[in-house]
This record gives sequence, structure tokens and C-alpha cells, in this order.
Amino acid sequence: MTSDIEIKLENGIQTIRFMRRGKKNALTAEMYYAMSAALDEGESNQDITVHLFLGSGGSFTAGNDIKDFVAHVKAGAKSLPALDFVRRLPKVTKPMIAAVDGLAVGVGTTLLLHCDLVYASPAARLSTPFLDLGLVPEAGSALLAQRMGYQRAFELLCLGETFDAERAYLAGLINRIVPPDELESWALGAAQRLVAKPREALLAARALMRGNDLAMICDKIEEEAAIFSERLSSAEAMEAFAAFFEKRKPDFSKLKR
Repeated sequence: MTSDIEIKLENGIQTIRFMRRGKKNALTAEMYYAMSAALDEGESNQDITVHLFLGSGGSFTAGNDIKDFVAHVKAGAKSLPALDFVRRLPKVTKPMIAAVDGLAVGVGTTLLLHCDLVYASPAARLSTPFLDLGLVPEAGSALLAQRMGYQRAFELLCLGETFDAERAYLAGLINRIVPPDELESWALGAAQRLVAKPREALLAARALMRGNDLAMICDKIEEEAAIFSERLSSAEAMEAFAAFFEKRKPDFSKLKR
């Protein structure tokens, strides 16, 4: 377990909080392991009714820690912790809620697509710079287009536009914009209301609402994961990672076509 993720269970609510404040809560392999274990625990532990994702230090999460991510890839890992976590998301059977303050980058945005309720402060900034790293989206390509329409999804995923809280609300990605000092209490209040519901009816209703899309989403995530893994060794990804470490802009024009 890592201190960069805080996991607490209280009154039916499992809180998963990103605690790597000095790095804007950028996610490491150990953090993914902890989150995956928490979701697995939620499936087997009857004391857990709701999962609540929170950030800290004015950020939700800056997405993958590139240095840690590249190191894991170079180590020849057979399965990437980030993709293992993403594969679990559509299979979670209990409600998930997120409270977003500040940055929600990459998986910090695509995670929200799997949540049942999303609240955000006015400072929330959603972005998915997968293409800028020579990669493809994870856990979001089909769901995002379905949720907000193809053109806006393309703008977010491919053009790389950042969506502020107001635009994310209008696109249907978040439920409500909440003052920052009320954000966590609002999300917690929603979680408490769900815990108070008859559990079997709650889970059955959620399953009915999601059931028709489950197989499609899981298949799409596997397709994304396969292409994502292939792209990691591409010339474009190598140039993007090199530029990141050398603190310069990538130059994709020099690559052979």
C-alpha cells in the first residue's frame, strides 16, 4: 500500500483520495495498485455501498506520472497497472461518485465517465492529452462520444482542448458546479443519500441503466488497451516522452511517414 492514496471506509462509503499533492496527484503504479485493490474490495465487502473519489491540494489528478509510467514500460511489465485499473471501471457494480477540484488530466477525466455522479468546483479543468504523447485514449473513446456527441468528444480527445467546469457541465460530464468549500460535503452528502437507499433496489436499478452497454464498453476498453500498448513503442510516443524529459516541445514532423 502507498501513502499517496488514502482509502477509508465509513458508514458504507469507501473514500479513495489522491494524496500526492506535491505532484498534483499524478498517478504512479503503486497508486493504481491501491485503487484496483479498493475497487476489488468493494465488490466483495458488503459494508461498502458507494465509492467516492476525491483529490487534495487543489487538484483532482494530473493523470499518469510520466516518469513512473515510462519506467514501468521500460521494465518490461506484461500488464500496465493503469490499464488494469481502467479494465475494472465498467465492471464495478456499486455507485461511484467523484468530486473534482482543479486538474483532471487523462485518466482523471476518463474515470469520470464511469462515475454515476460527478461534482466539480469552478476551478475544475478537464483535459485528455493522450494524442500529445503519441498514444490513444484509455477508458473513454466510445463513452465520451456517446455522452457529449462526436464533435465535442473529438475536440477534447484529439484536438486536446481543455474543458472548464462550465463547459463540462453543459456537455453533460458533471452534474453540478459547487463552491470549492462545499465540494466534498456535497459529494459526501450524495453518497450518504445513496447509502440510505434500499441496497438491492439501488444496485438493481444501476445495473439496469448500465446493462445494455457493459459488453460494448468492456470490448472497447480492450481495443483501446491493445492499441495503447502498441503505441508505447511507436516513434511518435518515443519523441513525445523524450521531449517531456528534455523539457522541450515534441517535433513530430521529423519522423518518417
